[in-house]
Amino acid sequence: MTEPNTTGPASNDDIAVMSFEQALKQLETIVDDLERGDVPLEKSILIYERGEALKNHCEKLLQSAEDKVEKIKLNRDGQPTGTEPLDPE
Repeated sequence: MTEPNTTGPASNDDIAVMSFEQALKQLETIVDDLERGDVPLEKSILIYERGEALKNHCEKLLQSAEDKVEKIKLNRDGQPTGTEPLDPE
């Protein structure tokens, strides 16, 4: 995996186009790097900030997915008849 560009706030622009899986994988790498403790302080701060942006992006994508989940309604014969919100409010 290529190292993320961590030169400043604008370096997080690429996160908006990442899939959930891409963002999560990069977030896991950042957590591993920070837990190892051998990253210089200045770089730790930059990758921590990137990690926050990745976490927020993942949460946004999960919320979007949850909003799309629907429960399939079945008739008495077990045949699908339509959908309804999974968690109606």
